[in-house]
Amino acid sequence: MEENIAPKNENTTNILGNIEKTSIQSTTKNEATIVRENVEKEIVKGTLRMKLNKMRHLVIKQAIRPEYLDSLFPTILKYFDPQQVEYNGGIAKIKKWKISCYLEVMEGGIPCTNPNTTLLKECQPLLDQCNDLFQSWYRQQKNKDVDVKRIMTFITRYTPNPGEEALLKHVDGAGKVDGSVVVALPIDRWSGPEEENSFEGHGGGLTFWDGRGQQEIDYDTRSGDVAFIDRAVWHQANPITKGTRWALVIFYKVC
Repeated sequence: MEENIAPKNENTTNILGNIEKTSIQSTTKNEATIVRENVEKEIVKGTLRMKLNKMRHLVIKQAIRPEYLDSLFPTILKYFDPQQVEYNGGIAKIKKWKISCYLEVMEGGIPCTNPNTTLLKECQPLLDQCNDLFQSWYRQQKNKDVDVKRIMTFITRYTPNPGEEALLKHVDGAGKVDGSVVVALPIDRWSGPEEENSFEGHGGGLTFWDGRGQQEIDYDTRSGDVAFIDRAVWHQANPITKGTRWALVIFYKVC
């Protein structure tokens, strides 16, 4: 199914006028270079249209500026150091997971006890902006004022190798997190030739099962695209057969 699945509704304009908009502050030059203009308006409109179709996720194209991610990506490559973790019962049928670098972990050292604090520091401005975006989306999704807290943050590098090519159908945090964000990162043009590292035409993107009848919705995500996901929404990172694909994932608690 194509991703533009939410039909317009004649009441949309009137309803939008009644929604209280949540401001995303961009008071510093650094913040202004991270988030694209008009993202807040797109979150408001997009969330409304998805809710009219009983859907609990939203994908915004290039919500994060690709040029900012390009400037950050060499640092990610420098400090990316995957930790092998084991999940009881497996995550999407994979018990041993070794393609993610965890920047922040849950209380008790779940899923690992050695988060990469150096990479966390380097990514902090981006994570702060993701907090604001997720909070804005969640407030629209639930029609209530909330605060949000990151409880797990990791960067994943998918490859065509067996067990590393995808994260098949699953819910984030086994349904124990209130929501999540997935940010598509750039194609790696720094560690080798782009034609070798690119996965263009060889899979990738995200698939969701959501809405009436659990419709299957595919998104061909690229650098800067942001997916907002409500609690226990089924989705997957689609397999690639060539290159590498990178994503930043954040799990949230809402209070």
